[in-house]
Order: sequence, then C-alpha cells, then structure tokens
Amino acid sequence: MLMETPIRIIGIDPGLRRTGWGIVETIGNSLRFVASGTITSDAKYDLASRLCQLHEGLTGIVHGHKPDEAAVEQTFVNKDAVATLKLGQARGIALLVPALAGLPVAEYAPNAVKKAVIGVGHGEKKQIHMMVKVLMPKATFDTDDAADALAIAICHTHHRQSAQARAAFAAR
Repeated sequence: MLMETPIRIIGIDPGLRRTGWGIVETIGNSLRFVASGTITSDAKYDLASRLCQLHEGLTGIVHGHKPDEAAVEQTFVNKDAVATLKLGQARGIALLVPALAGLPVAEYAPNAVKKAVIGVGHGEKKQIHMMVKVLMPKATFDTDDAADALAIAICHTHHRQSAQARAAFAAR
C-alpha cells in the first residue's frame, strides 16, 4: 500500500493594508492546520514601499513554511476605482510571490470559497470562521484576513481533489 504524501497549501487573502495567509496540510480527505497570520503594510509609506513590505513578508512566509501549492482569492470590484486598483496591485504581489517560488497558483472567487467552506455562496464572515474552526479545531487566526486565507486554502483542497479525481478517471 502506498503512503500518500501530505500536500501543504498556502491560502492568501490579498489586501494592501492587511494580507492574510493560512497554511494547511491535506492527505487524502484529512485536513491539518499548520499556521496562519497577517502581513501588514504601513499606511505612512508610499504605494511602492507598501507593496515591498507585502512582498517581503509573504516571501518570508513562503520560504519559511515551504508550501507545495498556493491559492489566492480573486479581486471583487467595488465602487471605489482607486481602492480596487490598489487591491489589484496587492493581489499581484500575492500571485507573484508563490509563482516566483515555483508553486502552482490557483485563484478562487469569494463565492466559491464560501461555498466550499460553508456550503453556500453567500454567507457572513462569522459563519466562515466558525466552519474553519469546525474543520480544523486547532486552527488559530489573529485577524479576519487570516481566517479568510485559511478558508481559501480549504477551498483549494476541495477543488484540487476533484481535479485529481477527474484526471484519474480520464486516464482509465
């Protein structure tokens, strides 16, 4: 019987002020909390410097925890075009850092993350956080952004398993 290798996944919830990150390990259907946290940028600095702060922080997390795959939440467009552009730039850092580390990077819409974690595409943050704790009782998170990042990682575990199953079935 072959032993399955654990897959370490980093979920990233991008934001210019706060970028949440969460790392889980999955083996088959089991899920294990590894770590989570929040990288913050200093609003006193210019945009380029703040993006550097996010890059350096996320690079340290990726190199320190050595994930195998990454998942990033897609940007939603809000009414403030300037805020949306800044979020998009922070999201660029969230995509770039794991890609530079050689990781495959998946992207998920916020509704897909909610559906994977709480079963429906619309829900409150409290519901998501509660389900993260149900799925991984040892999980800890210091901010909503870190909890959301764990939810993104959990979403990826569900989607990567179904993608593997489809590929295995197609190979028959």
